[in-house]
Amino acid sequence: MAKDKHKAHKDFFKRLKKKPPKHLDQTMQQLHEETFEEIDCLTCANCCKTTGPLFLNKDIERISKHFRMKPSVFIDTYLRVDEDNDYVLQKVPCSFLGEDNYCSIYDVRPKACSEFPHTDRKKFQQISKLTLKNVEICPAAFKIVKKMTKQIKV
Repeated sequence: MAKDKHKAHKDFFKRLKKKPPKHLDQTMQQLHEETFEEIDCLTCANCCKTTGPLFLNKDIERISKHFRMKPSVFIDTYLRVDEDNDYVLQKVPCSFLGEDNYCSIYDVRPKACSEFPHTDRKKFQQISKLTLKNVEICPAAFKIVKKMTKQIKV
């Protein structure tokens, strides 16, 4: 469904970027909260199955401490450097995703994971490219954007 709506969503975000409504962030926060009351991520976990987060140095420190390993060992075991010189997972699905769709490092997971799909982020109009990508893999992001296009007139 996301592929069918891609052009319409892209056009919407182009207009949104030019003239964001005054209360966009508040509206997005509301839509985000409302949608995540309806959707259980554990039934999907597509984000963990198809994409990998960026690991910030803070994330690496926190997670390696959780495993009681040196950050360099954690990096060698789980991460690689991508073309943008960022630390990312060596492979997907995520090594920390269980068969039950639970994350084995949920309490110490990377910031990118805890903020996904970023639909409640401030200055939302600035992340339209990211949102368009997330809509293709996340049913919640798709639902939020669908509600958004009906509620916000640009």
